[in-house]
Amino acid sequence: MNTSLNLAPPRPSIEEPVLENIADALRRDGYIVLHAPLPPSLLGGMLRHFRSIDDDHFKRAGIGREDEHQLDRSIRSDRIFWLDRDNPYVSAYLNWMETLRLGLNRHLILGLFDYECHYAYYQRGTCYKKHLDAFHGSTNRVLSTVLYLTPNWQPRDGGELAIYPSVLHGDPDAEEPLLRVTPRFGQMVIFLSEEFPHEVLPVQRARYSVTGWFRVNSSLGGTVDPAS
Repeated sequence: MNTSLNLAPPRPSIEEPVLENIADALRRDGYIVLHAPLPPSLLGGMLRHFRSIDDDHFKRAGIGREDEHQLDRSIRSDRIFWLDRDNPYVSAYLNWMETLRLGLNRHLILGLFDYECHYAYYQRGTCYKKHLDAFHGSTNRVLSTVLYLTPNWQPRDGGELAIYPSVLHGDPDAEEPLLRVTPRFGQMVIFLSEEFPHEVLPVQRARYSVTGWFRVNSSLGGTVDPAS
């Protein structure tokens, strides 16, 4: 019997030098790649949870929000499952992201209000073409995050995240990416949502990740803008 499934998840923390490094990179470059910010036991628990979810509970991901929301598999073909605190490993991850939110607010005065995230499942042959997570001045998403849960990733597996130069401070028409982030297990990338166009390159085997956004409070009539 595998008793590891019954163990309490770890409670990872963020040391102040790590917070400072993240804040400095976001201030200077607008993005950062963290190679192993979370313990393997937490990542393993999240991957087990991811794989335990029935396929029927994953929804086809769309593009746009509210009245402009649409499904277009030629642009985006992943499936998603929005996360809450029902699973202890997910809850531990959300606690870590809350610590990061508070730290970034302290260092950068971003006014980050909360964090929303979902599992993103890419089957073989799927992709997500070049896009922005937020348009300047028209949304409440400030920072995008991607945590990779794909075990034993190899270059032939594809699914890299191609990040293009900033549309505000770089070449908005650039065809070559600024960097390519490999979806290695445990790696995380954080970048400014309004500045960096990005795409998920074609996937050659199942790709697992957690995609999320730190948001500011964009409220209307006393109601906070819904997560999705």
